[in-house]
Amino acid sequence: MTDTFPRLHARTRRFSLGVPRGFTVAPDGSRAVFLRTRSGTDPVTCLWSVDAATGEERLLVDPAQVPGLPGEEDLPAAERARRERVREQAGGVVGYTVDAAVERAVFALSGRPFTVALTGDPQVRPLDVGAVEAVVDPRIDPTGSRVAFVADRALHLHDLATGTTTRPAVPDADDVSYGLADFAAAEEMGRTRGFWWSPDGDALLVTRVDESPVARWHIADPAHPDRVPAEVRYPAAGTPNAVVGLEIVTLDGTRTPVRWDAGAHEYLATAGWDAHGPLLSVQPRDQREVRTLAVDPATGTTTTLHSQTDAVWVENVPGVPARTESGALVRVTDDGGARRLVHGDATLTGPDLQVRDVLGIDGETVLFRASADPTSVALYSVAPGGSPVLLSPADGLHAGTAAGGTLVRISQDLVTAPHAVLVTADGTEHPVAGHAVEPGLSPAPALHAFGERALRTAVFLPSGHVPGTKVPVLLDPYGGPHSQRVVRSRNAHLTSRWFAEQGFAVVVTDGRGSPGRGPEFERAIHGDLAGPVLEDQVAALHAAADEYPDLDLTRVGIRGWSFGGYLAALAVLRRPDVFHAGVAGAPVTDWALYDTHYTERYLGMPGGESYTRSSIVDDAGTPPTADAPHRPLMIVHGLADDNVVAAHTLRLSSALLAAGRPHQVLPLSGVTHMTPQEVVAENLLLLQVGFLREALGG
Repeated sequence: MTDTFPRLHARTRRFSLGVPRGFTVAPDGSRAVFLRTRSGTDPVTCLWSVDAATGEERLLVDPAQVPGLPGEEDLPAAERARRERVREQAGGVVGYTVDAAVERAVFALSGRPFTVALTGDPQVRPLDVGAVEAVVDPRIDPTGSRVAFVADRALHLHDLATGTTTRPAVPDADDVSYGLADFAAAEEMGRTRGFWWSPDGDALLVTRVDESPVARWHIADPAHPDRVPAEVRYPAAGTPNAVVGLEIVTLDGTRTPVRWDAGAHEYLATAGWDAHGPLLSVQPRDQREVRTLAVDPATGTTTTLHSQTDAVWVENVPGVPARTESGALVRVTDDGGARRLVHGDATLTGPDLQVRDVLGIDGETVLFRASADPTSVALYSVAPGGSPVLLSPADGLHAGTAAGGTLVRISQDLVTAPHAVLVTADGTEHPVAGHAVEPGLSPAPALHAFGERALRTAVFLPSGHVPGTKVPVLLDPYGGPHSQRVVRSRNAHLTSRWFAEQGFAVVVTDGRGSPGRGPEFERAIHGDLAGPVLEDQVAALHAAADEYPDLDLTRVGIRGWSFGGYLAALAVLRRPDVFHAGVAGAPVTDWALYDTHYTERYLGMPGGESYTRSSIVDDAGTPPTADAPHRPLMIVHGLADDNVVAAHTLRLSSALLAAGRPHQVLPLSGVTHMTPQEVVAENLLLLQVGFLREALGG
């Protein structure tokens, strides 16, 4: 029997399995190392290499061939938490690091460290590091001599030649850890690392995180009352963050604190160590500045290299700050309505490009991604005195990495699955095999720019739709900051197309707050996460109905997850004149319950009108009227969610019940923010369709 789309969608982890990723190119450009599962349904990731001269691939590490490993279900709690934080979809070799020559790699399997030679005989060797609970983030030094890792909240060093393991940084209190990222950094700032090797491998830059000020929250599993609730440290808006510091740790055990005014700049946004020394960026609590600091590794003193300020907030752009071979500072600044790339004092991109991130630096040349149109992200390189060079097709979503004249480009568009190609210095292209399962659907969205704000919108009609036949409408947005749904990528639209095939006209809109449109468009939600976002969804819906008269505006539903779940509940509560049913997955309902860095960027500290405007618990507690009738609402929430905790849904449900508003709550036992469980993920799609069909009348 052929699998249904919901089953395939779940089994393939949203069709991400089998796609090559995580590339590292050798310095001489002769080969690249990468990650990929063996098939589109195999959840175990292997480590591979590809030869730049021939395109021949070689399997380096297959976890199934490593004896004595526990199963994924037996992973230590620390490793499961880390994977959840980085939204890891598969198991096996989920990450690796290499030495500077890309001749040796180190990685963890089931919490145990291993090393493998990347040239010659790729024999996988376990590292005997003693009795530790679980090894987190093992990283080989640039010389290939030692491996640093975190276990039991302490920094460990393992010498590959002698086999000895030491602990140069051990916590001095129960709430202190070395070498780990704090919650705000990992969840909101994109910094999942907590230590960085010096280029010559004789020292490390290491975080010290003290979580004692952070509130203790408890995540219980009601399906298993015999289990002790998990205790987590969660910095909710307006409450204390972890205290984050840095130390220079040398091989002989010398530890030198890095000094900056952490009271005024409590967020450590980025850190690293290049040929010019340690480099970091810090932010104050209100996020209206990003200060770039150079560190003297001998004394720990810092020098300000640059300070960028903004009256609303300064965005942390991935990949910067960084330095070129000459020491010039590479950064991204907002200027003239565009997010621009700056090299030293020279601006390298113009108002026609919105820079998304910096991917690497080779000498003085910068590899980066940018958008000329918000639905596409292209790959570029640029050097001082030159213009940006397009390294990928203009349409679609593209990323890449390069070294030694060899480029690996990872691409996706509206027709093909995500795929990779290795491009040599002479222009020869070698496709890297991809094993993603074909979904059996072709999204074929109609893309529009609706209204005075040119709202990017995708519209899907059911296949075989007969003009003149009215069709119920389903809005399928994310709708919030840091994410787009309307992009030129096949996989981004598969679920929307499937809902269209169930008999809905599906409308997907990226409104104000979403990236790719420039700083002003993103900052339009400052002080109000509800009003502009909901207004743009309604405006796009009406514009779509003008373009497609068969959209039945008397039967309009909306579904979403996380911020999209918040938007779905917001829509049926505040605009029941427009929306007639909603499915809210893991919704943020009370912004005072969400974390500091995200929430305070948009709403400031709790207590102001911005929280009242943006939270929906009060809306739920208002009894319906003839002019504002109640609409059917299904709320879905994982009870093990430590990002958007289940209290959001429980408080919303209590308010709805008190106001006499009937609704459905679907609690998912043992499920976190995004479920990897195949049967659960499949049935969630089917249950949503059934609910929407019943609520909207067929």
